[in-house]
Amino acid sequence: MDAFKTLTGIAVPFGAKNVDTDVIIPARFLKTIQRSGLGKGAFAVIRENPDNIFDQPRHKGAPLLIAGDNFGCGSSREHAPWALTDMGFRAVIAPSFADIFSGNAFKNGMLLVALPQDQIDRLMEVAKTDEITVDLENQVVTTPYQDRFTFEIDPFRKHCLLNGLDEIGLTQAMDKDIAAFEAKLDAEQPWIAGAAKAA
Repeated sequence: MDAFKTLTGIAVPFGAKNVDTDVIIPARFLKTIQRSGLGKGAFAVIRENPDNIFDQPRHKGAPLLIAGDNFGCGSSREHAPWALTDMGFRAVIAPSFADIFSGNAFKNGMLLVALPQDQIDRLMEVAKTDEITVDLENQVVTTPYQDRFTFEIDPFRKHCLLNGLDEIGLTQAMDKDIAAFEAKLDAEQPWIAGAAKAA
């Protein structure tokens, strides 16, 4: 998983509220367990309109998405953050997020930033013309106009995102401790290791 520290870029001022995971990635695209290629199906119903916000030239490959309240509600499909990531988004800024979506996004290296609606409104306006910066280390979203909006994040999630640690990475980081535990277990209870080797 790529580390997330500071990101400056174009933000898509989407702003819609109660966007569920079926809007993010419709069920007809869930026939794969591959993470790549899902971006083409992301927001498919909205993108049927040729003037949709996602396919405007300015927003192609934008790394930031600004959404409305309760983003990612609905079913628990992990394909939703996969599709957003495949579109190029590294962070979503909204007033609130559905819990299961929030967990899935975190596990896939996506930063979710919760800000009050008035700050979202300001960022939506700035995004029409200028880039926005998300600084995870200092927990702040800034604009070229001296806007400075602080956000909260769980310390464990912050640590993982800053260091690019997914669940596998966290386990690998404890490799020495695991090896020491196994050596101690083998010395104190050799029948356990023997049973495992026999199997």
